[in-house]
Amino acid sequence: MGVINVTPDSFSDGGLYATAGSAVARGRALIDEGADILDIGGESTRPGAQPVSLDEERRRTLPVIEALAGCGWPVSIDTRKPELMREALAAGASMVNDIGALESQHALEIVTRTSAAVCLMHKQGDPQTMQQNPHYDDVVTEVQAYLVQRMEAARRAGIAQSRIVIDPGFGFGKTQEHNIALLRDLSALTALGVPVLAGLSRKAMLGRIAGRQPHERVHASVAAALFAAQQGARILRVHDVTATCDALAVWRALAGTIDVSTESGTGSGQ
Repeated sequence: MGVINVTPDSFSDGGLYATAGSAVARGRALIDEGADILDIGGESTRPGAQPVSLDEERRRTLPVIEALAGCGWPVSIDTRKPELMREALAAGASMVNDIGALESQHALEIVTRTSAAVCLMHKQGDPQTMQQNPHYDDVVTEVQAYLVQRMEAARRAGIAQSRIVIDPGFGFGKTQEHNIALLRDLSALTALGVPVLAGLSRKAMLGRIAGRQPHERVHASVAAALFAAQQGARILRVHDVTATCDALAVWRALAGTIDVSTESGTGSGQ
């Protein structure tokens, strides 16, 4: 899943794709790099970020969705606003990526009326305050229980399990220790029977380990994505698609999950 932040203030690439034209060009470039899904967001949810109005988020995202929905690749809308979910799905999005796990009023019914997929994410608190003092008695058990509860709510509303993805929400109301515990025990979530999305790309937890600024965290992000895939994550939400795809290709070849009996690369490699 390639990230397209149509925002001026996202933590890693805020401002780079803040216009519709630059965001659409970025989406097409991510497809060329190997992305399977494009995730379009118009509101930063980094720690401390301020909310964006519906009108502004609509202005940022809908033209991009309309332009990219015709490319033949699935498009996801990254939003917690039910009205924008409805409009984005009508504009061609085929997935809702909601950090609020469809808890907002009318969100469940809006998604239920469509055939769209949905990603239900765990967070503790809101972006403005979530990193002030996150606490869990057992982070893995509590995140798992919350996601099970939201999966059940979605199914009761009429959303088939085959449409559901879950996300532990790395960095959303979690300390460094919480994030690492969740990543190490990601199998507790993959055992729930739905695809798990891992959104680790360029995050502060990797910066603390590697001592790098967001734009310098490509290598750390690829390592984390590979580890998440090894733990069973099915969707990797990343900024650096080419690097991640290359790492996954090598891992799959070495693990024997793809046929490498015929050389198809362009380099000599000798």
